[in-house]
Amino acid sequence: MSNKIEKMLVQAFECIEDENYSDALKLYDLALREEPDNISVLIDKGATLQNMGKLKLALRTYERALEISPKNLDALLNKGAVLHSEEKYLEAIDCYDVALKIDKKCAMALAYKGLSLGEMGQLQDAIKHFKKALSIDKHYDLASISKGIAHELLKSIKEKSKTQ
Repeated sequence: MSNKIEKMLVQAFECIEDENYSDALKLYDLALREEPDNISVLIDKGATLQNMGKLKLALRTYERALEISPKNLDALLNKGAVLHSEEKYLEAIDCYDVALKIDKKCAMALAYKGLSLGEMGQLQDAIKHFKKALSIDKHYDLASISKGIAHELLKSIKEKSKTQ
């Protein structure tokens, strides 16, 4: 990565810290004109679009990154997160499964997969994934909190079925 691109990324990061997303996007586009296949720039641009709620554009940006680098974990996880946000849980899980084939100890992929499974009502499978994520990273808040919520949901479902 050239010095010029690195400077643009630093500037873009500063824009994002100031919540000036449109200027950050302009810098990413300038950087991509110089280096169209720069994975870091593509992922950062995708994340910015995602933060702006421009999910379809973010998805296309992650897909572009994956065309260049099919095994890029950040692109896979972010693409899965966008699909999850769009309630395309099975497609999101596909992304997390690919990430887990690349790195079976990816706590984030396990936790994110757990979230998608939970949204689909598969609470016991979700809990298994949260536990697996926590066995890799015992301080992973997302997995810990989500596991607790899933347990509570499961308990309330069982109690409801007893009273009916």
